[in-house]
Amino acid sequence: MTKEELVSGITAGDTRTLSKAITLAESSLPEKRNLALEVIAHFGPQNDTFRIGITGTPGAGKSTFIESLGKYILQDPLRKIAVLSVDPSSGKTHGSILGDKTRMNYLSSHERAYIRPTASGAQLGGLAQNTRLAMLLCEAAGYNTILIESVGVGQGETEISQLSDVFTLVLNPGGGDELQGIKRGIMEMADVIVVNKADGDAERQASLTAKEYSMALHLMPENENKWVPKVITASALHEKGIAIFWDKVTEFDATMIENLWKSKNRQAQMYYWTQKTIQDLLLAKIENHQSQITKGLAEGKLPEVVAREIVG
Repeated sequence: MTKEELVSGITAGDTRTLSKAITLAESSLPEKRNLALEVIAHFGPQNDTFRIGITGTPGAGKSTFIESLGKYILQDPLRKIAVLSVDPSSGKTHGSILGDKTRMNYLSSHERAYIRPTASGAQLGGLAQNTRLAMLLCEAAGYNTILIESVGVGQGETEISQLSDVFTLVLNPGGGDELQGIKRGIMEMADVIVVNKADGDAERQASLTAKEYSMALHLMPENENKWVPKVITASALHEKGIAIFWDKVTEFDATMIENLWKSKNRQAQMYYWTQKTIQDLLLAKIENHQSQITKGLAEGKLPEVVAREIVG
């Protein structure tokens, strides 16, 4: 498709065109990716959108939580939702299941919702390499509420905070001892913590876990944006606690808009992604120097010496 066809289709809200544009953005071929970048540049930044990053421990019910949250959000006829889910890739086959669409039956069939699963590939931090470009294309297509679900691997998965306006951590009941809670990394990045699966026999445990995390958060340094992280319990399966969660994140968004932190944060994120893209491009060039690396090491040179010879 040409740039004009892509722009026209995205403007009209055609999901097939949007999917093709995202596929171009994910391509390893420079000419295809550049075409996607031209389309994104045509639309420019969409400043009136709301980006919710969602991560958490494996098995915490992130997909079910997103399904319930999306169903609640879509009660507002002015909301359009795009779900960008990142699935882990196999270290052996590099494949990925990409099963989130099958776990989100309601959103998959709703006319104001769009789901795009992506494999994480070799990327660290919980996102795929071009998740940000997919998000920008969804915003250009009129999706004003973006739900980004990262891989869910543990304490180091914080890059999603560089893509979202509000960072949500979803946890299982029973993991809330204070020693775990005060770990640096993912805990101190969260704006809202959700202890999911608060139903049946686990409801009491979920409440206890939430209290322990809440106490642990008081030991954290004050956030630069002055927001005090909220801890709530929820049962995504029974759609309990979803309204409370939405109240918390919309309160957060309104507060950040009022104190100008949202625009400042998005500008800082642009700086981060500029640096990240530069690093990715430089790392990609390493592939062109494999023979020099092999030759240098075979000659008995130190890796640092070989690297300096290549970089110059």
